[in-house]
Amino acid sequence: MTSAPWIILFTPLAAAVAILFLGRFSKPLSAGLAIGSAVFGCALSWWVFFQPDSADPAIRFYWMDFGEQLQIPIGMTVDHLSRVMLVVVTTIASLVFIYSVGYMRTEEGYWRYFAGLSLFLFSMLGIVLADNFVMMFIFWELVGLSSYILIGHYFKKDSAADAAKQAFIVNRIGDFGFLLGILFLWAATGTLMFGELTRGVAGFADYPIYLTVACVLLFCGTVGKSAQMPLHVWLPNSMEGPTPVSSLLHAATMVAAGVYMLARIFPILAAAPHALDVIAWVGGITCFAAALMATQQDDIKRILAYSTISQLGYMVLGIASAPTADVPMFHLFTHAFFKCLLFLCAGSVIVGMHHEQNIWKMGALKNKMPLTMLAMFVGSLALAGCPFFSGYYSKDLIIAWAVESHPVLGWLSVATAGLTAFYAFRLFFVVFLGKPRGDHARCASESPLVMLVPLACLAVPAFIGGWPVIEKLFFHIEEPQHIPHALHPILWALFAVGGGSAFFLYRGAAKDPISIPLFANRLYIDAGYAWGVRVIQDGGAAVLSWADRWVVDLLVVQVPSKLAWVCGFVLRFLQLGNIQAYAFFFGAGAIGLLYLLIFK
Repeated sequence: MTSAPWIILFTPLAAAVAILFLGRFSKPLSAGLAIGSAVFGCALSWWVFFQPDSADPAIRFYWMDFGEQLQIPIGMTVDHLSRVMLVVVTTIASLVFIYSVGYMRTEEGYWRYFAGLSLFLFSMLGIVLADNFVMMFIFWELVGLSSYILIGHYFKKDSAADAAKQAFIVNRIGDFGFLLGILFLWAATGTLMFGELTRGVAGFADYPIYLTVACVLLFCGTVGKSAQMPLHVWLPNSMEGPTPVSSLLHAATMVAAGVYMLARIFPILAAAPHALDVIAWVGGITCFAAALMATQQDDIKRILAYSTISQLGYMVLGIASAPTADVPMFHLFTHAFFKCLLFLCAGSVIVGMHHEQNIWKMGALKNKMPLTMLAMFVGSLALAGCPFFSGYYSKDLIIAWAVESHPVLGWLSVATAGLTAFYAFRLFFVVFLGKPRGDHARCASESPLVMLVPLACLAVPAFIGGWPVIEKLFFHIEEPQHIPHALHPILWALFAVGGGSAFFLYRGAAKDPISIPLFANRLYIDAGYAWGVRVIQDGGAAVLSWADRWVVDLLVVQVPSKLAWVCGFVLRFLQLGNIQAYAFFFGAGAIGLLYLLIFK
């Protein structure tokens, strides 16, 4: 038991190194090493999940030891929270790795892709198993590096290279605040161990402002990593990477890391109510605004990307509203399966459509891709919160707690539920119903079996993953005591209205009957950032360049240097090398001095 977490962690790293040196010589070897490491880690994770709790679950050693001043350990925590995440991450990764064999079979950089996936899995497992902030931050940054590699897989495309750089830079902004928050806690407590910080949180009772600032700074890491507003802009653009990368990134790895971190420090956040208010408002506004933007996107992957941002907003709102971290983690659990399913279905459609991603160039794929359609229908029902599907149980639970704890944000999340049903079925009806809107739609075909099997496997938990028997196996959920009697009927009605309106508007539409430029242009947030870079950054750089050339260089460097040169040029005429001339100058000087002494 003590060695199992280390084996789970380092197996994908070993696979990544092996692929790096050997994978380029054999495609099957690259895929086999990556898939083998993921499946082995998955089997071992399930074994660990069902093991009884241990008082000493893992090995720990000190990476740096400076005595009482600073000790930086490398160790693992194998508690209920990390066990659940181990199961989710390794299960999702195994299915995505298998699916990738079919999706990437004709793509460039095959071995490089699987090496990047294995490194990505290693990085996320490190976050899950870390028992202190330093180890978590190391793997946090490795996840950022891995995402940069995978998002920029098609680096020869300018859009992919730019998306990778944007993801990396935007996350560094949030990570700067995250690092400051870690330092704040260390300065106050002298420890970075999660367990010790949780036990020492009572010491902050006399310093509530300090604790609030520290928690808000830690939350900045979530804002960047889990794409909360205003640092959400990188996530839709990350769709430039291969679709299986998008699935893994959105379902169980990078974006889930921010929510998992909040769940890991939940007892600390619970002691800072004002920080929880900030978290609640960011999450509530994000889930609603992202749903609005999703209703007018035309790229099949970007619709799902804004859906992910919205669902992450629900999870963040759940962190601030529920009494335990199990409530938002329950939605992270169900969301991982149905969102992975939706992205892999989108990848199946993209392959069948010869890499066309605009939904308005699709249509009538129900006859061409019936198995993909069925899987995507299950995922859409789960996302929209259809009764008896997984999302219905987890998302509605967060909404109930939000209505009780933060009524304004709670009812905003209720409205978001209706929007979710609308954009989910808008995507489904446009892609699979109606008439073919292009040549690719007319000649589309079903994906190979290696891609369809993961869809079938994911459709099962997307359907039953929220059922009470599953919930009790993984979580200890507490229901709110004062749920408004009309809440669930309202949510059912919104599901019906959202899905029904999407059906009547889009089932046979040749183009979008709704045009809202504000939503289509992403609330102009991306344009605002572009304006800021162009005007403030580039304009400021131009001003500083002018000042450097004409003020600093001219007045500070050039003028004094030229003046020194002129003085030297004049004075050199006094250096004639002639003794008579020197005697003359000496005599003239002596006479001048006598004159001053006598007559002045």
